[in-house]
Amino acid sequence: MISYGELLEIFFVSHTATRPRIIRQYESAIFYHDETQKTLALQAMGREEERLGQKVTTRLLPFDGFTRAEDYHQKYYLRSRRDFEKYYESIYPDPDLFTDSTAAARVNGYLGGYGTLEQFEREAPDLGLTEGLLQVLQKMIRKKG
Repeated sequence: MISYGELLEIFFVSHTATRPRIIRQYESAIFYHDETQKTLALQAMGREEERLGQKVTTRLLPFDGFTRAEDYHQKYYLRSRRDFEKYYESIYPDPDLFTDSTAAARVNGYLGGYGTLEQFEREAPDLGLTEGLLQVLQKMIRKKG
């Protein structure tokens, strides 16, 4: 588990906070559950504006519920690799179970170039992959590293 403050740090490293809003469904937003989180988010946004020398366009909104993205947005990198996609679809024939799978999310991240070889080696036994797919993924991670 990480703190809300740590999550904000990851958020600002992981996206462009000054990107103009194009359409609502693709806008950048930070959600908060209470006044403490709102304050932390405002402070993080201020630090980011100072660091970038630009106005942060990320919206700050109270959390009012979760909306699942369309299926074609789920596990993008994994879906681009038919071997991995087909394997996970055999394990999770229900699209919601596939979307909710932590193992599929981790593999999606590795396929997208996120994560280290050391992280992969620690998590490999919990990913539910065949030995062949583990070797393919390990090779890809080594190549990118």
